[in-house]
Amino acid sequence: MKIVSWNVNGLRACLNKGFLDYFSQSDADIFCIQETKMQQGDAEIDIGGYHDYWNDAERKGYAGTAVFSKAAPRDVAYGIGIDAHDHEGRVITLDFDSFYFVNAYVPNAGEELKRLGYRMEWDGDFRAYMKRLDEEKPVVVCGDFNVAHQEIDLKNPSANHQSAGFTDEEREGFTKLLEAGFVDVFRNLYPDARDMYTYWTYRFGARQRNAGWRIDYGCVSERIMRDVRGFAMHSGVMGSDHCPIELDIIRI
Repeated sequence: MKIVSWNVNGLRACLNKGFLDYFSQSDADIFCIQETKMQQGDAEIDIGGYHDYWNDAERKGYAGTAVFSKAAPRDVAYGIGIDAHDHEGRVITLDFDSFYFVNAYVPNAGEELKRLGYRMEWDGDFRAYMKRLDEEKPVVVCGDFNVAHQEIDLKNPSANHQSAGFTDEEREGFTKLLEAGFVDVFRNLYPDARDMYTYWTYRFGARQRNAGWRIDYGCVSERIMRDVRGFAMHSGVMGSDHCPIELDIIRI
């Protein structure tokens, strides 16, 4: 089973930059996107052979997620069941017979860390949601977690300890998610890999210099890590300030 996840940083713009060509070429079983920045129906998207599920932010032009799946799930849930968090279109959960698939777009702590307090609240509530799912059956979660977990996960760690996405609080939040029974697949497979990133600011020629951050993740319940067969970052795919990631796993 191939799962692809991509923060498209605005789907309408990405559609003009080769999104559908990449989507077709990837032939993923599940293809999830974050930061759609649109309402479903705002753009014409003709994708045959997939069931599609959208969670739009109430605020237009902001956040939003979508999932395209070849197989129809038993059920679909939007959000995590907490009103304070469920107006920005950040989570979609597909309930399959033997596992849950979660597409997540974690809130950014914001400029001057103005939203860090909310981010910490979200992290705790999302972790509790994931634990509840995991108690029922294994979970596969992909998306933009908006945190570089370790110093090895960004180009310039020393200059970014007070930057959104690399504060001690955000990193600890991700550590707690892993401690709750989940595995960061890429880092598990490649514990010493450096200069492997999924996001580059549009400024300062960052992508050309590979001055990036690894903030897009595929994580799985610990008990199914043995079923994972590979993980890739498709850094050569343009169209967004993030690149797609790919998780390959035996059908659970």
